[in-house]
Order: sequence, then C-alpha cells, then structure tokens
Amino acid sequence: MTRKSLGQNFLFDPAILDSIIGASGVTQDDTVVEIGPGPGRLTLLLARAARRVIAIELDPKLYGKLQGELIGRENVELILGDALKYPYGELGPFKVVANIPYYITTPLIFKLLESKADLRSMTLTIQKEVAQRIVAGPGTKDYGVLSLGVQYHAIPEIKCIIPASAFRPVPKVDSAVIRMDIRKSPAVEVADEALFFRLIRAGFSQRRKTMSNSFKPLYENIKEILLELGIDPGRRAETLSMEEFARLADHLHSKI
Repeated sequence: MTRKSLGQNFLFDPAILDSIIGASGVTQDDTVVEIGPGPGRLTLLLARAARRVIAIELDPKLYGKLQGELIGRENVELILGDALKYPYGELGPFKVVANIPYYITTPLIFKLLESKADLRSMTLTIQKEVAQRIVAGPGTKDYGVLSLGVQYHAIPEIKCIIPASAFRPVPKVDSAVIRMDIRKSPAVEVADEALFFRLIRAGFSQRRKTMSNSFKPLYENIKEILLELGIDPGRRAETLSMEEFARLADHLHSKI
C-alpha cells in the first residue's frame, strides 16, 4: 500500500530500472545514495553496480519490509530517516541515484548541492516539467531560478522520458530521468555569490516585469547601471544569460 502523502509512485519495469542504472554511470568504485528506495527494486540493482549503497527511507512500513528484502546485501546500508535532514557532507565522494517524490524535488536538489564538494552526480527520476525547467536556457518559458541555480553548479542532461503508465500507482504526469554532473568550479565566476542569486530571484519574482522594474526596489538607479553595461533595461529576466547576471552582479558589487 503506497502513501499518497509521501508522494509514493514506484517503478517495477526491469528495462526502465536498468536504463536508470546505465544513465547514472555508477561503477564498482562508487558510493551511491538512494533516496526513497520504496520496494527496493532499484536498490538491488544499485547493490550490484556500486561499491556501497546508502538507502534513505522515510516510511517506517517500507523500511521494515526492505530490511527483509536486503538481507545478505552487505554493501547496502538502510536508513530510516528524512533525506532533507541527512548529513551528506560526512560521506566523502558520492553519487545520488533515486526516484524521488515530486514534492521534495527542488528542496532536495539544493540540499544535495550544499555538499557539492563531495557530490559527483545526481541521476534523478523526477516530474518531466521540472526536468525541463532544470535544463532550460535563456528566452524559453521554462527558464528561471531553478535553471540558473542548478546550471551554476552542475551540467544537467535529460536522459529519457518515462510515461506515467510505468508507475504504480499511476501519477497524473510523465517523468524524466535527468543526470546532473557536478562542475569542478561554478559555471561563472562571481565576486559575491549571494548578490548574484539575489538578483536572479528578484528578476524572476514577477516574470512579466522588465528588469528596470524588477531590480528597482534593490537599486534606485538600476536603469542607468543596465545601460552602462550595455543591457537594455526593457528586457525581462528570462532573456538574460547566466553570464549577463554575473556581469551585473559583479558591477554592483564593485560599487559597494
């Protein structure tokens, strides 16, 4: 019995599960974290592919059943707990492979990125629309805070689409397997990372606004600053590249 409140939708198709393992690039040298192992089908495949598997399950009932399923799997550590509170920074180098509940997708990705010094990649099965937002580029309707936040730290690629019919129970939307390889250094260099992301959040807070209007509460003379940088103040944030956001942030930082 699945629990709707925990966003439980499970994959059982062996071909799809094998394709997730293949997309992840996991090897016998890897420590892998699986979030929400559910009935353990993916867990067992990861146990064969990786050196060590840490499976974090929030549901006590599923945790109890999994303990029985994983008897004899000495390289699997099953943990009953909340993945949003787990201390990933204590693991050393690790990868994440998981079919995660839709409702924790964004907070979980950013929680994992806090451990980017040790995180090597994330291969996640998530809602298709969210995956499209993650890989989106400037000038598209899906481009926004999530796109820039992930692409600053990682190189994302959608590996495949999984129809809703492949899950039990069947969700209302299709899913996508997305792999995010963590960059050794951020996509752009900025003098003040907090300022950089503050500008991004402000720019997308009301997508229909021009940048001169979006940034005016932060900087009274923003129109002149944009013109000085050769950026049309009438443009909207969704048209700005990451490099343009970085250039604006560095220019403002230099005036502090």
